[in-house]
Order: sequence, then structure tokens, then C-alpha cells
Amino acid sequence: MLNSILSITLPVFVLIGVGYLTARFKLLSEQVGEALGQYVYVIAIPVLIFRTLSGVDLGGQSPWALWATYFSGILVAWTAGTLVIRHGFGREARAGVIGGISAGFANTVMVGIPLVTQVYGDDGLIAILVIISIHLPMMTIIASVLMERAAAIDNQSKPAPIAAQLKKIGKSLATNPIAIAIVCSLVWRSTGFPVTGIMEDVLNRIAATALPVALLSLGMSMVLYGLRGNILPGLSLSLIKMLLMPAVVFVMGAYVIHLPPLWTCVATLTAACPTGVNAYIFANRFGTGHAMSTNAITVTTAAAVLTCGIWVYLVEFWRAGL
Repeated sequence: MLNSILSITLPVFVLIGVGYLTARFKLLSEQVGEALGQYVYVIAIPVLIFRTLSGVDLGGQSPWALWATYFSGILVAWTAGTLVIRHGFGREARAGVIGGISAGFANTVMVGIPLVTQVYGDDGLIAILVIISIHLPMMTIIASVLMERAAAIDNQSKPAPIAAQLKKIGKSLATNPIAIAIVCSLVWRSTGFPVTGIMEDVLNRIAATALPVALLSLGMSMVLYGLRGNILPGLSLSLIKMLLMPAVVFVMGAYVIHLPPLWTCVATLTAACPTGVNAYIFANRFGTGHAMSTNAITVTTAAAVLTCGIWVYLVEFWRAGL
């Protein structure tokens, strides 16, 4: 069973490795890597999301149970990451929020979608896209509000009013390609029109490029991040991200909320994905936690070939015993 799982998951991380080596040996320039990342984020992944969600059938299952399962894992991991950085390493409030983001914000797009699709096919893709449909807006809102309040604590000032913060976040989400794709897919689905003919063919061709190009561009970006100083906080957050968060999601899905087995497996594997680049984006925006966020991204991505493979083995062993 382990060999078959590796044969499924390993190609995903081989493509990341190819991207890394391509950038490391300068076979393609840094600008090419950035362009590939922009193509994936602005065009390919949004098209994949639209194509899938516009005709999605949940088989009578409620998405609320899936969301509750996954966000329970985020809540535990985020809280643990914040406490470790704030009290374990004695950092300021803003760094604590970065710790929470690094421990709880999975790379659902660049790694999650390719990995889940490779392991579970289109049925798994539907489940992870249900997660992503609220993951991005919810995490963006929570992270932005907490960072604004943490900055006020550190500076001993009053945070901006919640209404002003939400307005700013809303403007950001309104121009986010993934958020736009989700809204467009829901609008299209409400019309009842099928996606057929030339439109279907074009969407399928673009969507087919999303997964391999996403993995290659992620690998190229790893040259930029690498490992930086102050490694121990990043390693601590990596352990929370790779072990605690997926464990909580699995227990919630399998034994508390009782999700369908496939959804439990997809939610667990999504939670096991490496830390997303959003952690570094927030660290850069608020001027703190650069090293811990980049170290968490690098360590979890490098270790994912092993950790994600182990989680696939564990959830499949559990599912086979049902």
C-alpha cells in the first residue's frame, strides 16, 4: 500500500523539485518563475475553480460540516502557533499572529489542489474547492483584523475601527482572482446553464495547465525563501502545521462530525499541506516574523513529500478498515 501511495504522491513533489532545480541552476530566470506564478494565480487556478464549481454536485452533503471540520484544525493550530511564539519565544503580539498564520494557513492552492487531485481525482477536487471557497476570504479577514489589533497592542495605540478594516479587506477580495472565480462559478451555476461546447473545451485546456505549472512555479519560488536565521521558531511552527493540524482535522471529521470518509481524507490531506506563502506576505506587510514564516514555508514544503505521504497512508488505512 505504501508503494502505491508513493507512486501517486511522489510526482507532485518531483515537479516541485524540478522547479526548484530549474531556478537554482538558473535554467530559467527569476522573472520567468514570477510570471508562471502570476499565470497560475490569475488565470489557470481561477479557471479550474470556475470549471469545477460551476457544475459541482455535493451529493446531498452539507458543506457546513466540512467547513466546521477543517476550521477546527485551523483554530487549534493557529492558537498553538500564537502561544508558542508569544510565550515560548517571548515575541511581540504581531509576531504571535504571524506564528498563528504560519501554523494554520495551508497552501491549499499551489499544493493542496494538485495533491488532492492526484490522490482522489475529481471527487476529491470538489471537496477541496468547497474548503477553498471560504478559506481564502475567512483567513484573509481573520488575519488582517488580528494583525491590525496586534499592531495596536505593540504600538500602544487604538486599532482602526472594524468597519474600516472590513471595507479595506473587502476591496482586496473584490480584486482577488480566486474570489472572483468562486463568485462567478456560483452565479453561473444559479443560471442552470451547462458548460459545454467550445467554452468547455477552452476551459479544460487552460485548467489542465494549472496543476503542473503551479507545482513548477512553487518549486522555483522556494529558491527565494530558503532557510534564514532564528530557525527554532520556524521548526516549532512546522511541527504544529504538519502534525497537529491534520490530526485535529482527522479526529473531528472521522469521530466527532462524522464526515463522509472521502471528505475526511481530503480535509486531512489539505490540512497536512505546507504553510502557504500568505504567512510571508503578512510578515512582510507588517514588518515582523520574516524568518519564522520563511522557515516554516521552506521546512513544511521540503518535508511534505514525506509527511503528506504518511498522512495519505494513515487516512487510507483508516478508510480501508471501515
